[in-house]
Amino acid sequence: MPMIRECVVTTVDAAGRVHGAPLGLIAAGDQWIIAPFRPSTTLDNLRAVPFAVANYVDDVRIFAGCLTGRRDWPLTKIANFPVPRLDAALTHAEFAVDHVEEHEQRPRFLCRVLRQEQHAPFEGMNRAKAAVLELAVLASRLDFLSRDKIETEMAYLQIAIDKTAGPQEAEAWGWLVEKIAAHYARVG
Repeated sequence: MPMIRECVVTTVDAAGRVHGAPLGLIAAGDQWIIAPFRPSTTLDNLRAVPFAVANYVDDVRIFAGCLTGRRDWPLTKIANFPVPRLDAALTHAEFAVDHVEEHEQRPRFLCRVLRQEQHAPFEGMNRAKAAVLELAVLASRLDFLSRDKIETEMAYLQIAIDKTAGPQEAEAWGWLVEKIAAHYARVG
């Protein structure tokens, strides 16, 4: 299995509108693969403007927010690059798409890193951050995974929230729990 690095990817459409999405970047030698599901704004944007920014953040509210309609995170323009980065990025990497491998469900955009820059120190993780990230992945797959699997995983992840969450992790967890509950209220 390849190594996957979770981050928030920013892209722009042809009109310059920014979109941020939590994605797992797939390591491929000295390149990274962005493989968004169809349909998605990230996919459409990469086709229109073949550049992206990988934003490495430790504020899990951004991951949860992107999945729950809270997308207005402050941005910073990057000199001589068409896509902005998140203000909250500890580090960002600027990507150029070199090649696209077409696929009916998840096209793979092979990207090279043009530049990487660090903005703030990484001060460590706690188990609650990892739990929120895992719940965000589950929340992005509500139509693919069984309700039993989601609820079993949530119950286990709740332990880390209860033991180690700070205010940011608790807030992000709450947003995702609300999203999942609303989904099941709609579909029964």
